[in-house]
Amino acid sequence: MSEQLTHLDEHGRARMVDVGHKDDTARVATARGAVHMQPETLQQIIAGNMKKGDVLTVAELAGVMAAKRTSDLIPLCHPLMLNHITVTCTPNPAQSCVDIEATVRLTGKTGVEMEALTAVTIAGLTIYDMAKAIDKGMRLTDVRLVRKEGGKSGEWRLEMC
Repeated sequence: MSEQLTHLDEHGRARMVDVGHKDDTARVATARGAVHMQPETLQQIIAGNMKKGDVLTVAELAGVMAAKRTSDLIPLCHPLMLNHITVTCTPNPAQSCVDIEATVRLTGKTGVEMEALTAVTIAGLTIYDMAKAIDKGMRLTDVRLVRKEGGKSGEWRLEMC
């Protein structure tokens, strides 16, 4: 990895990257993660028996909202006009978890990897928040970028998703 770190200036100080000279291109990023929990907790979520409401729907909405606010949370991210955000929270009884996937799209000068990762993370934290009364041992795990397209570097996929 011999690429220069773009968020550092010539003196090693943090800076926001100037993307003004870049052309607008179609960009997409997909991230995934999971919230592992006790089987009984997952069954309560699936059954819709949580006191705070529909955990999966609320988590998906939280993920969408978080993607839109990424630049407010991560200091050097650009504010972006996102074209599309999809967040899905899918119960996985075999692994006793909820699998989370977020895909973010835009046409712009910079990528949307951080927005996808933020969406997954906040969706996971929302699941934790809504179910922590019955399972404080839940774990948000494996948050990772699995695909990106667009921009100078083109397409990239994580080999083992």
